[in-house]
Amino acid sequence: MNLPTTSSATVSAHSGRVATPERPALPGSDAIVPVVLEDKEALGKPDSARYAPTAPDEALRYNPEAIAAYYRKRPLRVWSRTLQIFFPLFAFALDIWRNRNPRNIDQVQLRQAVRLREMLTRLGPAFIKVGQALSTRPDLVPPLFLEELTKLQDQLPPFDNETAFRFIQEELGSHPDDIYAELSEHPIAAASLGQVYKGRLKTGEEVAVKVQRPGLAQSIALDTYILRGLAALAMRSITRIRSDLIGIMDEFASRIFEEMDYSQEGRNAERFAQLYGNLQDIYVPRIYWEYTGRRVLTMEWINGTKLTKPEAIRAQGVEATYLIEVGVQCSLRQLLEHGFFHADPHPGNLLATPDGKLAYLDFGMMSEVGVPQRYGLIEAIVHLVNRDFEGLAQDYVNLEFLTPDTDLTPIIPAFAEVFNDALGASVAEINMKSITDKLSALMYEYPFRVPAYYALIIRSLVTLEGIAINVDPNFKVLSKAYPYVAKRLLTDPAPQLRSSLRDLLFKDGNFRWNRLENLLRNARNNSDYDLSQAIDQALDYLFSERGEFIRKHLVEEIVKGVDSLGSNAVNGIRYTVSEWFGLTVQREQPAAVDSQKNLEHLQRIWGILQDTPGFDATRLVPLIPKLMFKPEAHVMGQQIAQGLAQRAVARFIREFLLADSESSTVLPTNGSQPRSLPSRY
Repeated sequence: MNLPTTSSATVSAHSGRVATPERPALPGSDAIVPVVLEDKEALGKPDSARYAPTAPDEALRYNPEAIAAYYRKRPLRVWSRTLQIFFPLFAFALDIWRNRNPRNIDQVQLRQAVRLREMLTRLGPAFIKVGQALSTRPDLVPPLFLEELTKLQDQLPPFDNETAFRFIQEELGSHPDDIYAELSEHPIAAASLGQVYKGRLKTGEEVAVKVQRPGLAQSIALDTYILRGLAALAMRSITRIRSDLIGIMDEFASRIFEEMDYSQEGRNAERFAQLYGNLQDIYVPRIYWEYTGRRVLTMEWINGTKLTKPEAIRAQGVEATYLIEVGVQCSLRQLLEHGFFHADPHPGNLLATPDGKLAYLDFGMMSEVGVPQRYGLIEAIVHLVNRDFEGLAQDYVNLEFLTPDTDLTPIIPAFAEVFNDALGASVAEINMKSITDKLSALMYEYPFRVPAYYALIIRSLVTLEGIAINVDPNFKVLSKAYPYVAKRLLTDPAPQLRSSLRDLLFKDGNFRWNRLENLLRNARNNSDYDLSQAIDQALDYLFSERGEFIRKHLVEEIVKGVDSLGSNAVNGIRYTVSEWFGLTVQREQPAAVDSQKNLEHLQRIWGILQDTPGFDATRLVPLIPKLMFKPEAHVMGQQIAQGLAQRAVARFIREFLLADSESSTVLPTNGSQPRSLPSRY
């Protein structure tokens, strides 16, 4: 990821903080580049002087070139920090290897878990983030490790009150006693980037006051510089690595730098509330801007229980599994609808409120998904669920996992082999863990590369699924997500999804009724599925220029269906008349068995529609005159009439004019000698 280097810094006269000229942001970011100043005087100042905004309304922005320029001149500091990281990790790995088959496994694992938590804590915020991610994966981490790593979410060692209160005074311009009516004597939680006090404003509102850790920006900058260097070394040395590890590292680091600016977190919270605060049982706390700055955030206090404590939640009269589903639905809208998503949904950031709502707390690490990627993800989910591996392979090209010139021929059967095993028998058996594991193995063998944006999406999804598995081991995120995806596919007018729906429903010129039944059955389970909207969207698309393909096949299906019904009716009349005259005629098999199956599909679809919430058959009546005036409907009517006429003429020529001279043997019902009738009977 190429970013411009920073230019010379100037000092803002009104604040005394270092400012830099404005420069382009990372994709999806509204932040500015943090400047690592080289003069010793600036390095002795508070973080706000070393990493400062260009303007009060902008946030910190990660600039790897500026950081690299600073630390290239300080190799001793870099090597010292590298050794600080390497030796503890090596010693811990050696301990795991030595005790791989212990007699007292619980005691050894507890000791190792405590050691891992303490080691990550000492290594600093970047490594604490890794521990937080692992703490949400009960399918990856043994229970004793899981319990210890959970403490990294909000039970880290706090820093002293004196420093915290000094930061409050520097940011807000007054001593905490002059701002807050009450402030807890000690922090009630301490996380990777800051610690939280419970307070009360002079106006009576209960608030949470978050204060940033001292020296945070410099620590994060050094660690990201080292990790970025290791990523570059790996890409140069290991030919198997095709993914942009540097880009992934830059994306992760840019989010952490934004997270270090509490003003940006406040803006993220308000944007999140605007986009998702209206969803059922989602709650976003209020930000008190007059008491918020770079290193201090004052927000509404939320009373609640972590989702990882289902029994405590159930004691409040709320089911934790329901709130997990609420979180999944919210995440789907974040990733697939608006693109602005919470990239760090660990249990410390999600609370069940006493009134049964899911409250989001921390909005520091947010990211965005572009419009093409959103639609690409929806299409990929649809193709995955329906085992359309050819379409899935093309999705990976569209999502930039594969280059457009990649030969997909060997990849399509590889998808089939890998995912058929991972998917199980139905959507209900699919889980993100099995998919990501299988996909990782596949990416190693074929020329896949992981785009930078994808890393945070997967982190968000697997973290959410980890929380869900902790509450309900049988919870499957994708099975809860597919109703929303089906709803989007049926109602979204975007050309990408209309095309995807067409490809899903038609194959080799045949309409796949079972796919439509599956979509309708899943979509009706989505809480905001509007059937009337789906019907309107379907009709608008059907009679649009892009719907010509479907109209053509629909005309063919109607002609075949009506013709087969007519043929079967004639055969039935022929058989009945023959019986009246005392003749025994071998009854012909009904024509077009497929058409009969189509009628059965239509009956099932009508039943699904009737069971869909909000269905009202009377609302379909006004659509009839509306359709009658559409030119495309007239053309379809003419084509249907022509098709039926052509089939009738063809049948008349075949059965009457070209009838074979041989007669069919007919047995009278009264026992007399056989007689012959023309074969047309």
